[in-house]
Amino acid sequence: MKKVLLLMSGGVDSSYCAYLLQKQGYLVYGVYLKLHDKEEKHAYFVRNIEKCAKHLNIEYSIIDERELFKEKVYDYFVESYKKGLTPNPCAMCNPFVKFGIAFDLADKMGFDYVATGHYAQIKDGKVAQGADIHKDQSYFLFGLKQEWISRIIFPLGDKIKEEIKPIALKELSWLGTLETYKDSQEICFVENSYIDVLNKHYKTESKGNVLDAQGNVIGTHKGYMQYTIGKRKGFEIKGALTPHYVLKINPQDNTIVVGNKEALATKEVRATNFSLPKEYFKDNNTLECEVKIRYKSHKAKARIELIKEAQKEVIVAHLQEPVYGVASGQALVLYDGSKVLGGGFIL
Repeated sequence: MKKVLLLMSGGVDSSYCAYLLQKQGYLVYGVYLKLHDKEEKHAYFVRNIEKCAKHLNIEYSIIDERELFKEKVYDYFVESYKKGLTPNPCAMCNPFVKFGIAFDLADKMGFDYVATGHYAQIKDGKVAQGADIHKDQSYFLFGLKQEWISRIIFPLGDKIKEEIKPIALKELSWLGTLETYKDSQEICFVENSYIDVLNKHYKTESKGNVLDAQGNVIGTHKGYMQYTIGKRKGFEIKGALTPHYVLKINPQDNTIVVGNKEALATKEVRATNFSLPKEYFKDNNTLECEVKIRYKSHKAKARIELIKEAQKEVIVAHLQEPVYGVASGQALVLYDGSKVLGGGFIL
């Protein structure tokens, strides 16, 4: 019997994964990772896992990895905003924390596979988009190590979330009702707003100047950490008749630069390479593919170059059509159709 280590969040999705994997003949072992300090949340989700494990008769472990999570994800998240960047904590957490821990454990325990409740698929040895385009999470998985891919199972990858939720709660009636059963959150340590997290570490309300593209002072804002690229509210501009959008964040002097929507447009995106293999660049050192600049953005056609710049390998995406609101710190993810080729973090 093939053995699979399943990362369980205590939500409907991962509980249903345990059920599906068991039905498919796998020996399932559940792992819940304690990654943040919200004990009330942990208690709620662990209770769900206990119920799931009892009814399916599977074993599980609760593993405290808060220290690693703080170092690799939480501190990175907080420090990124201080630097004027827009971080992508899930893209960091998957390779450095969740999957890294899972594969270490699977190897130690002699498990064949690692499974998660992500809405993604594995196709031709690559991570690929999930069947549910509204829930697809392949964007956050671009940093997974290539040697892991053949051992990953995404039981929900070919399913539509809205369709499976009622089925899951019918098959697993002991989970409770749809109304009372919470989903696990995208950013587990953010309750309402990222500002609430930053307020624990920094004084985020610090009045500063709003500049136009020429450097003229045209208004005021509440503090540079309150803004991300593309935001159009929360600052004041004298006599503005048209919408203004954040174009640039300057942490060194607590200013933000704003302009019209067209000023947000760009046809070139640069990112430090994180997981794009060199072997894709064979002929003229370029690659034709599609890219995403944010989780919810549409894919855009691009010609890709891989260049050396100040000891860094940089992905340069030359886009056929302009994209709007490119934010430093977010992920640039490359796709060949539905398959993820790799990516990096936007400069």
